[in-house]
Amino acid sequence: MRPLTRAEVREVDRRAIEDFGLPGIVLMENAGRNAAALVHERAPLARVAIVCGKGNNAGDGFVIARHLENLGHDVRLLLACDPAELRGDAALNWHVVEKAGISALMLATGSRKDWERSLAGADWIVDALLGTGATGAPRGAVATAIEAVNAVAARTHAGVFAVDLPSGLDCDTGDAPGVCIRANLTATFVAPKVGFSSLQALPFLGEVRVVDIGAPRALLESIPQV
Repeated sequence: MRPLTRAEVREVDRRAIEDFGLPGIVLMENAGRNAAALVHERAPLARVAIVCGKGNNAGDGFVIARHLENLGHDVRLLLACDPAELRGDAALNWHVVEKAGISALMLATGSRKDWERSLAGADWIVDALLGTGATGAPRGAVATAIEAVNAVAARTHAGVFAVDLPSGLDCDTGDAPGVCIRANLTATFVAPKVGFSSLQALPFLGEVRVVDIGAPRALLESIPQV
């Protein structure tokens, strides 16, 4: 699959749901389950901290948390938002992990030190803060979380796993206009993003692996360049 732009990613999701009848929650489940398998492949039975924002990327993070716990990992969720702000499929998957009793801490108003303390001891940190739709410099709790993740990873050598793309990286340009996650491994959905080929993106991406979300091949082959 050729690299995709932000607009093309949206078109894949839209057509999968509207033209092929695949519910968004199924696509999110496939994405999160396959991303979790990649984490498990790299680090069986690890201590994993998953940092989540409030969009669909967070929903992917909640699915990853559930599957990693099922595989025997020690999982904790760290939220950069109030769960009441979650919507749609992300809110549904939050409800599932909450009912499942997966450890979760709300850090929307936490300081960088609060974030760093909560990340301490993790073997891997999963970045599920921002997705391909994000533009501009990260702000507020998300920016604080990114700074803390980078600091803890640099100090402890914990692995950093980015969901779809490192938070703070622009999908189309590969620029990082503000703070940006420095990943060891990026699990990108459907196809690489066009910004990944930029030299500016290289320090943030780490190894890039493409993860399937179950979109039909006929759909992927018919996406026009946008």
